[in-house]
Amino acid sequence: MPNTATPSPPIAAIATPPGRGGVGIVRVSGNDLAAFAVRLTGRTPAPRRAVRAAFMAADGSAIDNGLMLHFPTPASFTGEDVLELHGHGGPVVMNLLLGRCLELGARLAEPGEFTRRAFLNGKLDLAQAEAVADLIDASTAAAAKSAVRSLSGEFSRAIHALTAELTDLRALAEATLDFPEEEIDFLRQADAFERIARLGGRLEEIRARAKQGKLLQSGLHVVLIGQPNVGKSSLLNLLAGDELAIVTPIPGTTRDALASSIQIHGIPLHIIDTAGLRETEDEVEKIGIARAWKAIRNADLVLLLLDARHGLGASDRAILDQLPERLPRIIVRNKIDLTAESPQKRAHGTNGMETATISVSAKTGQGLELLEAALLEIAGWHDSEDIFIARARHLQALANSAHYLDAARAELESSFPALELFAENLRLAQNALAEITGEFTPDDLLGTIFSRFCIGK
Repeated sequence: MPNTATPSPPIAAIATPPGRGGVGIVRVSGNDLAAFAVRLTGRTPAPRRAVRAAFMAADGSAIDNGLMLHFPTPASFTGEDVLELHGHGGPVVMNLLLGRCLELGARLAEPGEFTRRAFLNGKLDLAQAEAVADLIDASTAAAAKSAVRSLSGEFSRAIHALTAELTDLRALAEATLDFPEEEIDFLRQADAFERIARLGGRLEEIRARAKQGKLLQSGLHVVLIGQPNVGKSSLLNLLAGDELAIVTPIPGTTRDALASSIQIHGIPLHIIDTAGLRETEDEVEKIGIARAWKAIRNADLVLLLLDARHGLGASDRAILDQLPERLPRIIVRNKIDLTAESPQKRAHGTNGMETATISVSAKTGQGLELLEAALLEIAGWHDSEDIFIARARHLQALANSAHYLDAARAELESSFPALELFAENLRLAQNALAEITGEFTPDDLLGTIFSRFCIGK
């Protein structure tokens, strides 16, 4: 649960990106910063008004002239007094101003510490706090819109609604323990069986929306593999819409993994072009091939490129056989401009793993739309406006809650139900949901989450 105790001493950091700019901001958060502001500027700040001020060094000389804003507690981002000092955006000036704030008793803020204080002071729950970082890091417009929905509390409200229903069901389960001879009839009369089924359905709806949000947050890691000279670099250039990779007819041109991030319909795709997979005596090429297999092990999806003139040969089958068993893959028959084929998609299964074969030309762009659609299909993307940004830990918490909810339902439907186990599984399902918003979260997890924020936020 959020802790309303006021942390001290004040913290300070440069809140604008490194480098030169027209305006730079130093942010300070702490207890009773009005006196702090007087020592820095010689004047008492007006609440929530931008006032012009001279920022002074210890000897009274001016560091800079700019604007000062004071947000008194509790009506501030962190729930504490917050000062924003807007000066000229040169790195020397900003560091001098930050240094003066440290001289006045502030300490340098840790990554994410302003947002962490907002969480601890009850201004944001944990899902909203994470959405702050996701909004900053959003690489597509769709990801930014989804992060704003989570920041506004839409994700949290959905979780709270589920938690409230679970609380009611837990109260009902606890009440039945006082009437052991009539407990099942009591639960039937209270519609417990239908209520737990409805809960499960709503939980699955939220999981589906969160899975889409996870795609927006982290994207899809795609690795291009195949033998030398089948057009992997050409396909990377086509997908990226730029000449990122060197393309020549000489096998082995690409000797190291080349990464590029693009987007398809708002989904970030992190694509890695790898060295051609073949037996070689070239030491440099061997290193590139080893790195290619490392990239494959970390991939969400692989595209195996073939030369359409030769089809799937023994060497290609050997590559497929070495792929991780459950790793999705698409076979791309490239160079159809040389075979006079039309672009087409053919879906099929291989050893239980659904795959697709797409015929394209990386040179002319034929079949690109089919390939992009297949990538989104395998990713599980469904374009929607009700997605909230989500992280791996959110998906895990939702999966854990669904597991305990299923266990509770199975206990209720068994021939000899143990109501104590039913109630305990409901409690565990509720705790799993509470981890998302932070009502039930270990301190070490908080440290991990906020350490990934930028300094000054």
